[in-house]
Amino acid sequence: MKKEVVRKPGKTKIVSHIRTQLKKNSDAKTRASFQRFFKDPVLCHGVKSGIVGKIARENFIHVSELSKKELFSICEDLFKSGYCEESWTAAGWVHRKNDYAEKDIILYEHWISKYIDNWAECDTFCNHTVGAFIEKYPKYIKTLKVWSKNKNLWLRRAAAVSLIIPAKEGKFLKDVFELADTMLLDKEDMVQKGYGWLLKVASHKHQKEVFNYVLKNKDKMPRTALRYAIEKMPVSLRRRAMEK
Repeated sequence: MKKEVVRKPGKTKIVSHIRTQLKKNSDAKTRASFQRFFKDPVLCHGVKSGIVGKIARENFIHVSELSKKELFSICEDLFKSGYCEESWTAAGWVHRKNDYAEKDIILYEHWISKYIDNWAECDTFCNHTVGAFIEKYPKYIKTLKVWSKNKNLWLRRAAAVSLIIPAKEGKFLKDVFELADTMLLDKEDMVQKGYGWLLKVASHKHQKEVFNYVLKNKDKMPRTALRYAIEKMPVSLRRRAMEK
């Protein structure tokens, strides 16, 4: 009796299927309101984020058994499209694959620098995927520090937001401050908000240390970053930080 051959779905078919699913679930109202969250024009199908997550989860079964190389090739096609919802799907699949190898950081940098062009794509990919990678291989915080000086603003934002989840747990405080030092005077508000957010979550476990850092730098720190950093602190501390 011949053994039945189970054929893996082809890359083109998977990518096409995801796009079809997204288009079927798009609506004009979501598409029209999408742009208000972004300073510059972005590409979107017009699908609510919860529905995008559901589509990504339900279709992960089609890619979960693929080799890592095959999965990453599909994800690259989704990132490459420029559509936010396709980028979010790719980011979710890479994270769910949960098969991190040290050389992956090279591909992450490539995806961020070449395909990511807004805060939503950057944060969705970096908070979870790059963050989990750094927790597994903390020595690559040195790569984040290199990104923090890159001319590409999304790599600079990525340097900060990749540590959001571990910093919230109290990890990597010294590195949080080093990254903030590097980006302290950055002119881009997306970078200011990125490292300000990082300081804010670090303050959950290290309020005194973050507050002292803000006080030390408040005269030169952009107001955008400062407000983000102190947002969750007690009113008395926020007032002190905002004093001229």
